[in-house]
Amino acid sequence: MENAIIKTLIKKGVKIPNPESVYISDDVNPDRISGENVTIHTGCKIIGERSLVMRNSQLGHEAPVTLENTLVGENTKLKGGFFTNAVFAGDNSFGSGAHVRNGTILEEQSNAAHTVGLKQTILFPFVTLGSLINFCDCLMAGGTSRKDHSEVGSSFIHFNYTPNQDKATPSMMGNVHQGVMLNSKPIFLGGQGGLVGPVRIGYGCITAAGSIIRKNELKQGRLVLGGAFKEVSVPRQYDVYTNISHIFNNNIHYIAGLISLKSWYKHIRPLFVYDDFSRALINGMQKNLDMCIKERIHRFKIFCEKLNLSKEILLSKTNDKSSKAILIHDKAMDKFKLASQIFNAEVGNKKINKNGEAFIFAVEKKIEQTGKKYIKTIQSLSPDESKKGIQWLFDVEQNMVEQLLI
Repeated sequence: MENAIIKTLIKKGVKIPNPESVYISDDVNPDRISGENVTIHTGCKIIGERSLVMRNSQLGHEAPVTLENTLVGENTKLKGGFFTNAVFAGDNSFGSGAHVRNGTILEEQSNAAHTVGLKQTILFPFVTLGSLINFCDCLMAGGTSRKDHSEVGSSFIHFNYTPNQDKATPSMMGNVHQGVMLNSKPIFLGGQGGLVGPVRIGYGCITAAGSIIRKNELKQGRLVLGGAFKEVSVPRQYDVYTNISHIFNNNIHYIAGLISLKSWYKHIRPLFVYDDFSRALINGMQKNLDMCIKERIHRFKIFCEKLNLSKEILLSKTNDKSSKAILIHDKAMDKFKLASQIFNAEVGNKKINKNGEAFIFAVEKKIEQTGKKYIKTIQSLSPDESKKGIQWLFDVEQNMVEQLLI
C-alpha cells in the first residue's frame, strides 16, 4: 500500500512510476520535495527530516537510490547508490554504485561517474570525477566551465588513513580564496593513481596516470610524476612520526581554508536565495561545512595527541631532548593548543574586513543585473572586484596560518 506521504507527493505532481516499490519514512517532510518535474524511480528510499529534493531532479534512473538526510538541488540526477548527509547544489550528476557520506558538498555542475565513494569531500563547480574512485577527505577546485574543468581520472584513490591510525590527512587541490571565483586553471589527477594525504596541489597541475603523489606541488602549471619504490624490506617503527611539519602545516592550511569558505557560505551564498527550497539548500551547505570543519579539527587533535607517544618512543632510543626530532614534536604539540583557540575564535568571528564589505556590495550590485544565478554572477565580476574577494578570503586564511605554521 502507498503511504500517506507518497500519495501526497503524487498528488502534487511528483512522478513515481512504481509507488509500491518506493519507501519514504514518516519523518520526511513532503513540503521539502518539489512537485515540479521530479521523478523517483523504482526501489528508491528517502529517509530523514533534512531530506530535500528540488525541481527537475531524478532519483534512481540506473539503480535504486537511498537518500538519507541529503539535499538535492535543481536539475540533479542521482542515478543509483547510497547518499547520506550530503548536499548537491544543483545541476549535478552522479552515476550508479555511489557511496556518498557525511560532510560531502558538490557545488554546482560538479559530477561523478559510476562507483565513486566520497566522505567529507567538497567539490567546487565543474569538478568531474571518473569511475571507480575513492576520494574522501578532499577539497578540489579549478576550471571555468563544464568544458574546462578539474578532473580526477578513473581508478584514483586518495589515501586518507595512515599506518599510525589517524586521519589527519586532508588534501587540497587548488585553494578556497581563488577557487570560489571560478576562473582558475583546472587541475587533472591522472587515472590509476593516488594521493597520499595530506598534500596540496596548485592550479593547472597534472599528475601523470599511474602516479602516487606524496609531496605538495604548490607551483602552478606543473606536470607531476610519482616515482616507483625499489623493492626493500626495512624494520618498521611503530607509532613514530617522522614528517610532522608536513602533516601539521597541511592541516593548518586545510582548516583555515574551510573557515574562509565558511565566510563565503555565510555572506555570499545567501545572496542567491530565491525561495524556501533554495534557502533550505544553502542552510544545508552551511551545516555540512560546519560538519567538515569540526571533523578536521577532531582528526587534527587525534594526530597531535599521538605525538606524545611518538616523542616517548624516540626519547627511549636517543634520550636527547634537544634533537630536532624531539623539538619538532614539542613545537607541534604547543602550537596545537594555540590552534584550537584560534580556530574556535575564527569559526565564530562575525567581522568582515574592508575588502569583504566591498566585495559583498559588488556581488549585490551584480545580482541586480544578472539575477540570482550563482555561476553567472560570480564569473561576470570584474578583475578588480574578484581581486577584492580573493584578498578578503586570503586574509581570513592568513590570519590563522601566519600564527600557526611550524
